[in-house]
Amino acid sequence: MLNEPVTTVKGVGGKFAEALALVNIYTIEDLFYYFPYRYDVFEIKPLGELIHEDKVTIEGRIIHDPSLSFFGKKKSRLTFMVETEGVAVKVVMFNRAFAKKQLNQDDVVTLTGKWDAHRLQITVSNYKVGHAEEQATIQPMYSLKGDLTNIKLKKAMSTAVRDHINDIEEIIPDTYLKAYKIPDRKHAILAMHFPKDRQLLKHARRRFTYEEFLIFQLKMQLIRKLNRESTTGNTQHYNPSSLQEFIQSFPFELTKAQTHTLNQILADMKSPYRMNRLLQGDVGSGKTAVAAICLYATITADRQGALMVPTEILAEQHYKSLSEMFGDRASIVLLTGSVKGKKRREITEAIKSHQIDIVVGTHALIQGDVIFANLGLAIVDEQHRFGVEQRRVLRDKGLQPDVLFMTATPIPRTLAITAFGDMDVSVIDEMPLGRKEIDTYWTKENTLDRVLNFIEKRVSAGEQAYVVCPLIEESDKLDIQNAVDLYNQLQVFYPSTVQVGLMHGRLSSAEKEEVMNKFAANELQVLVSTTVVEVGVNVPNATVMVIYDAERFGLSQLHQLRGRVGRSDKQSYCILIADPKGEVGKERMKIMTETNNGFELSEQDLKLRGPGDFFGKKQSGLPVFKVADMVHDYKALETARVDAQEIIESNKLVEDQQYQELYKLLENDSYMKSKLD
Repeated sequence: MLNEPVTTVKGVGGKFAEALALVNIYTIEDLFYYFPYRYDVFEIKPLGELIHEDKVTIEGRIIHDPSLSFFGKKKSRLTFMVETEGVAVKVVMFNRAFAKKQLNQDDVVTLTGKWDAHRLQITVSNYKVGHAEEQATIQPMYSLKGDLTNIKLKKAMSTAVRDHINDIEEIIPDTYLKAYKIPDRKHAILAMHFPKDRQLLKHARRRFTYEEFLIFQLKMQLIRKLNRESTTGNTQHYNPSSLQEFIQSFPFELTKAQTHTLNQILADMKSPYRMNRLLQGDVGSGKTAVAAICLYATITADRQGALMVPTEILAEQHYKSLSEMFGDRASIVLLTGSVKGKKRREITEAIKSHQIDIVVGTHALIQGDVIFANLGLAIVDEQHRFGVEQRRVLRDKGLQPDVLFMTATPIPRTLAITAFGDMDVSVIDEMPLGRKEIDTYWTKENTLDRVLNFIEKRVSAGEQAYVVCPLIEESDKLDIQNAVDLYNQLQVFYPSTVQVGLMHGRLSSAEKEEVMNKFAANELQVLVSTTVVEVGVNVPNATVMVIYDAERFGLSQLHQLRGRVGRSDKQSYCILIADPKGEVGKERMKIMTETNNGFELSEQDLKLRGPGDFFGKKQSGLPVFKVADMVHDYKALETARVDAQEIIESNKLVEDQQYQELYKLLENDSYMKSKLD
């Protein structure tokens, strides 16, 4: 059987088993599912199609006898020229002195090695005298550790396939195999390890991509279903007419996207199940208005609401804007780490006795002394900044409150499906009327005077500007502009009529608040800052955002920063000062100047950075797939999600015999158990 130790494979002894354990191969099944990380295809392509620094195979005729030179102890270099397609290509072979006797003028040779397109040179790793074989061979290459070699691993794989391939059981029902024209598990494993041709390998990879996505999506959908069913009796009977009056009191009309997402959230609140929903909306798309309406709905249902945000500045801002929106319709308090002693005790007592309707705060909301009388709705803003444990504690504060997570980081659909597969997702993909697109420019530091003069021009028109840089103080390691230096420079550069402020993470909460209040009141016209202004800060009069060393930020962060301006009907500008050295950095700047659409940017960012970097490796919670790639295989991910939803909703896992193997696999899965505990 496949769960037997790998030592039951003929030829795998104790020492070899130790080497296999380094790559987590302990059973025969582990061996079968240890797939190659790449395949070398020794196929001859025209010179014009060869990619610089790729491993390639060429065939040619030797123009002259090879020249051999020695350097150092036992080190040699063999060089000669071959003619192929009427072009002379230089051939270099290291430490192959013996080859001089085998290679002669006018011999036809097949050479494999690293291609240098600039020098028309190949550095050879394999060669043979004679023409290439008709059928290009595909060589699986495995990730290795310790004494493990490709040859040893392939030999063990070959023996395991010979003796145990028929023990492999199919887990995907036949209907899906036929519908998607994918091979069964047994033949797919054979093709992954011993591919006869590219076509068979392609179909085997397609099969395992779908299998991995389907299993993961089944886990997500099953967890979602079980979580929903375990939280019945959570209906919030809010007052629709009071809610309509509240919406009509706004000085603006909701966009279609806001109305659509609001209806989805209110339907969840009305349902007997606990809401677990993610609300995505680009910077300035109006998530706060939607959150306010939902909080009001929970008040009319005689429950309490909580809004948790990552920073004190943001908490204070939300508190002010909600207080203005609600007026005397609700009692709202602000609870952050700065609120201490008697004042904190009074607030927590008022929350406990339901004298408070809405609590706005930072993670101080989840401290042990905060006890809600009847928490109906918990909203977590910029949720990817909070740890899973913090979110769980907040959920557990009330009697199964509805939970709404909000983010202004536009998350690509592929990541939303994967990272938040156990949640419902709503998207506000429309901007409020009257908003002008922000003009974005990319320039280098040698144009700084022009940029500063442009800021002065906008300030003289009564507007304001942010200047953002990555570090607070000078660093020996990084030659990048820092906030303190820049602040001093600008104070010298601008006349006394232009007031410059400084904002960074090392200031106390009171100092930060003072700076922000002065900027909001236009007592400061230019604010030099680190990225603390990134999330949620709202100063409609600010129309210029200058970002120093912009190549040091990811696209999503640049977009968040850009979103601090363009918050009124005035034309706004974002100026990126950057001198990126690599192609990715240049591409990032180019994309920023071409689009204001956060979702488009997030898709591009995902392609440039990869999924692990999007949320940060530790916080991402993203699964590691062996074959599947979320970015490249997004269509398969979407297909697997739809299939998984249908399987779970129709209860096929339990009721249909065809799904028995899939059900067993999920039942014994450690991830499922940890999620459901």
